[in-house]
Amino acid sequence: MARNLVIVESPAKAKTIKKFLGSSYQVIASNGHVRDLPKSQLGIDIENDFEPKYITIRGKGDLLAQLRKEVQKSDKIYLATDPDREGEAISWHLYQVLNLAEKKTRRITFNAITKDVVKGALKNARDIDENLVDAQQARRVLDRIVGYQISPILWKKVKKGLSAGRVQSATLKLVCDREEEIRNFTEEEFWSIDGLFKKENAKGKLKARLNLVEGEKPTISSKEEAGEMQTRIRNTASFVVDEIRHGHRSRKQPLPFTTSTLQQEASSRLNFTPAKTMQIAQQLYEGVDVKGHGTIGLITYLRTDSTRISEEAKESAFAQIEALYGKEYVGEDSGRKKTENTRIQDAHEAIRPTYCDIQPSEVEGSLTRDQFRLYRLIWERFMASMMRPAEYDTMLVRILGEGLEFSASGSRQTFAGFLRVYNDGAEEESELKSIEGLAKGDSLVLTDIEPEQHFTQPPARYTEASLVREMEENGLGRPSTYAPTIATILGRGYVTKEKKALYVTELGDLVDQIIAEYFTEIVDVGFTALMETRLDSVEEGKMPWKQVIREFYERFEPEVTEAMEKLEKVELKDEETDEICEKCGRHMVLKLGRYGKFYACPGFPECRNAKPYFEFIDAHCPDCGGRLQIKRTRKGRIYYGCEKYPDCSYMSWDRPTDETCPKCGERLYEKGGRTRRLFCKAEGCGYTREIETTEEE
Repeated sequence: MARNLVIVESPAKAKTIKKFLGSSYQVIASNGHVRDLPKSQLGIDIENDFEPKYITIRGKGDLLAQLRKEVQKSDKIYLATDPDREGEAISWHLYQVLNLAEKKTRRITFNAITKDVVKGALKNARDIDENLVDAQQARRVLDRIVGYQISPILWKKVKKGLSAGRVQSATLKLVCDREEEIRNFTEEEFWSIDGLFKKENAKGKLKARLNLVEGEKPTISSKEEAGEMQTRIRNTASFVVDEIRHGHRSRKQPLPFTTSTLQQEASSRLNFTPAKTMQIAQQLYEGVDVKGHGTIGLITYLRTDSTRISEEAKESAFAQIEALYGKEYVGEDSGRKKTENTRIQDAHEAIRPTYCDIQPSEVEGSLTRDQFRLYRLIWERFMASMMRPAEYDTMLVRILGEGLEFSASGSRQTFAGFLRVYNDGAEEESELKSIEGLAKGDSLVLTDIEPEQHFTQPPARYTEASLVREMEENGLGRPSTYAPTIATILGRGYVTKEKKALYVTELGDLVDQIIAEYFTEIVDVGFTALMETRLDSVEEGKMPWKQVIREFYERFEPEVTEAMEKLEKVELKDEETDEICEKCGRHMVLKLGRYGKFYACPGFPECRNAKPYFEFIDAHCPDCGGRLQIKRTRKGRIYYGCEKYPDCSYMSWDRPTDETCPKCGERLYEKGGRTRRLFCKAEGCGYTREIETTEEE
């Protein structure tokens, strides 16, 4: 019997695939890359036409020895790494380092890990795609040149531990530019005016907004102007219903998830960071032990730009929708496409369940809480994308009176459609409260005027989700790079996060200014997107990968030389605090370490005192009145404790406030999530109230 060896990246994937293959197949995981550029040096021979110098990754020796033994015993070797550039590169490195024979080595890829898909991939095995490998090499070499030549300048001129990167620096620029917009924003006052109308001898009232004055949109920018407009409205002799328009509209079903939209929605609904979303999605893709099914992959490949769905998946979804909700909910064709791009990862399907008939409720007991929540989100979004639109009846009322036009509109849902399964909260039903028997030509009486003052708002700070969307729209990076890029700028201390909003730190602002001054193209969003397009050209076989590097380096090298010569040493002062060092009496400073801020004595190295930094919240300890701090368990879970610990042992998992419950007088606590709310924990009380939040929160 022929002996076949299948090499994948992860043990979880190996376990899932082994289940589908017979005893003639041995499945082994490489645990990711086996070769890479060295960490301690550039690893690129610039003089020798940018030839990369790969080395075996430390700790992979025993694994490679095992793989070589298995290769010797095998008649066929299948390289089954992920179906993207990175996966192709891992297969190529395995081919090189294991010295595999071309005749008995094949490459297989699959978008989903199911029995039929895996066996189908074996029947359609191919050679390694050299263009994909070259595109990945070009990206790796390009990023290494940028990072390893700009970072040392930052170490020398600013401080150790800083970094720069092609996508990283352009992303930081986006956040810095938004911060600048907010700083420069000047709010402007404006007013809206609603009128309350009634009809003689008819029930009900109608609220309508002043829409036009003498045929033009009114600009009311002060209390005085609002007062003048109210006087004019009150002095208007009569108001008449000029138009009543009944109509119909549809709200289209959402598209299935791409990597970007999954990260955004998981952030919004589940409060997951992009990195956490990708980690859990990887687990669901590679395989989970599900009761009654064994180890199965629950979703398709998680790195994709595409919203395409295979015909087989559509038919399966339609059958499931009909069985669960009825034939009237089945969509006509969910192949709706946004403006599809030509990126490589558009070759894959959208992210969807591999088995439409495995409902979230069936697997809840087999998954962790976070795995279940993400699977449910993906399942519901996909099912919704295959369903009919939601349908609404609409009504518009237009009221005229001596050059003034008021209008009111509303809608009423007549068919739930995809909203039966999935509601993204983008639009709520707003049924119009109207006057009984209202008809065109009716005379109305103005009963009240409701002016309201507003102020223009600055652009909202980015959240991780909105930054992912901005990166995608600007072509910065690819699906696989969004999460690690954001994690890097947070980890380096360039950006900090408060209540989901991303704020630029002093360090981030400084690094951005330096790179923007000396490396204009690196922080230019358009240029970074252009480089991604050129990498796509390499992948399509239209351009040699080294040509991309040569043309970039020709402009980049002089900038490195100029920055090293002209940039003066920047003194980045640590933030002095009121905290006193108990060992030497100096005022301690705040420093940023790998795990966040900490207090350090400025007398280092003579005094090496350091201690944790705790952030205080706007609430006091109910036991002793001390201030409450945000703390973390060893596993990183946030809780709230008293500053006087260990003398006071108060702690709470929920965020305490100083507000008291209006119903029972007990302390109120705050819950986060999609909507923030205050709630009372007193037994039998049940008081709760939503907290009004600004857009940036």
